[in-house]
Amino acid sequence: MTVWEAARLALRGLRANKLRSGLTTLGIIIGVAAVIVLVALGNGIQSGFTESFGSLATQITVNANQEGTNGAPRDLTDADVAALDDPVDAPDVVSATPIAGGPVTVQLPGGSRFRTSVTGTTAGYLDVTDRDLVVGRMFDATEERGKAKVAVLAPGPVEDLFAGDAGAALGSEVRIGRTAFRVIGVVAATGQDDVVITPLGTARSFLLGGGDAVSTVVVVARSPEAVPAALAQVTAILDDRQSVDDPAERDYTATAQQSLLDQVNQTLSFLTLFTVAVAAISLIVGGIGVANIMLVTVTERTREIGIRKAIGARRRAILQQFLLESTILAGFGGLVGILLGVGLSTAAAIALPQAIPDFPPPVVDVNSVLISFGISLLIGLVAGGYPANRAARLRPIEALRFQ
Repeated sequence: MTVWEAARLALRGLRANKLRSGLTTLGIIIGVAAVIVLVALGNGIQSGFTESFGSLATQITVNANQEGTNGAPRDLTDADVAALDDPVDAPDVVSATPIAGGPVTVQLPGGSRFRTSVTGTTAGYLDVTDRDLVVGRMFDATEERGKAKVAVLAPGPVEDLFAGDAGAALGSEVRIGRTAFRVIGVVAATGQDDVVITPLGTARSFLLGGGDAVSTVVVVARSPEAVPAALAQVTAILDDRQSVDDPAERDYTATAQQSLLDQVNQTLSFLTLFTVAVAAISLIVGGIGVANIMLVTVTERTREIGIRKAIGARRRAILQQFLLESTILAGFGGLVGILLGVGLSTAAAIALPQAIPDFPPPVVDVNSVLISFGISLLIGLVAGGYPANRAARLRPIEALRFQ
């Protein structure tokens, strides 16, 4: 018997019990669809994370320790920033952006005070941190040099002072500490939303008590591949400036953000894998259902098997027929599951951004589709193995006696 003849007989057997065959495939359908949808959701979250924080891949954050090795507070300085921005000593560094910060109060004239924090920095801060403006603009280099009393607000102060109305905030006068500032912009929400951003010199002169202290320096490498070299250059420069021989004696910490991104991506991948493994239980249940129904089928068709063997059908032909029957059954479930999974993922990709604007749309992975279908075929083959072998080993005379 050829494979095509065996397949024809298998299909005839499945068509004879359409309802039972359809119900049997439900476990496979649900399992395959669940795997595709969950992988698509996981891919979407990872893609959204990479898109939102991809700029961090080239960043190195240098933070001054709260205490120096001798117990005294130690800050970075403008001279340290200038050294890090030197193309001769740090050829793999594109820019070094200083940040000085501290707690402040903010209020409308005659209004209530709210506690927040100030970030004094340079004009390129938004580009370095990949923050977007909702309205207005960032201060420029001229305002920075002139210590202009201008501020860019994050969503926290906008909510406190203007009930979340960014348009009302733009152009308004607010008091930060004891000094009046003009709001020239509002940034979009991120993880650091309770802050006001001012020029570095302005923050030092009016809010932070003067000096040239810098609490953080955001260093940008020329490429993600250049981050290790840039990190080595940063530590070498600061160690030399602070006369540090032992890394344990450093008064600063330098961290490549790529390592944090890798950790988050690994965690997201693990969570996706875990949820997919849970969903795959449905495939196992579906395989058990296929095995069960094939055993019932073999029992019901015992006399048919006996007649076929009596007129010369070989064991191999019987085995082939029932293996094909179980594989076709599972494969059909896999195909329907693929259509359902891809359809649900596509619908979610359209609906989710409208319902939850910040939620990244699912991204269907072709590999997950192919692997899910392959696993469904494998399950059908394995699940049909014992019933098919049992059918093939039936002795004709015993099968013909079966009622």
